[in-house]
Amino acid sequence: MIAFVSGRVAALAPDSAVVEVGGIGVAVQCTPGTLAGLRLGQTARLATSLVVREDSLTLYGFAEEDERQVFELLQTASGVGPRLAQAMLAVHSPDALRLAVSTGDEKALTAVPGIGRKGAQKLLLELRDRLGEPVGAAASAAGPAAVAGWREQLLDALTGLGYAPREAERAVSAVAPQAERAAAQGAPPEISGLLRAALQTLQRSR
Repeated sequence: MIAFVSGRVAALAPDSAVVEVGGIGVAVQCTPGTLAGLRLGQTARLATSLVVREDSLTLYGFAEEDERQVFELLQTASGVGPRLAQAMLAVHSPDALRLAVSTGDEKALTAVPGIGRKGAQKLLLELRDRLGEPVGAAASAAGPAAVAGWREQLLDALTGLGYAPREAERAVSAVAPQAERAAAQGAPPEISGLLRAALQTLQRSR
């Protein structure tokens, strides 16, 4: 098992990073939140989880070890593969997921793309005794923090991908209505979806 990778960030994409390790570029799938903390040319250390399939080997990377552990625990639930587990961590922090599961917050889980009402109910039952209780004080404010902090996360992700601050601000303003609609419904804006929309806006303006 590859527990972590450490090295210079050689490339960044909307859903992945390439980390140079011993002269080899290692592609790592990451959430927008993790990517937002990376900078081209700078050294990074990512906790990792290797997913083995018959036709592929995919490495998933996380800013914190806790994220990696939750990523793997989520996949113990039926119907949850690595992509859905990563999507859950793109929308919610590990403690926010623990809080949602421990309190039976179905609405928080349906905020994740790919999870419907029945799926959320099933996940709440299966994960209740696996994720445990929230371990950080910030969990109690997970919902409001996610709603309020989407703009900063998105700006960090865009500038981390190499866009100028002015370009990033313009793209964030363009997708703000989408985020505000989610916030009005009490759901945290989906950073990965906002990032894709922002990148499309930037590509159209060039």
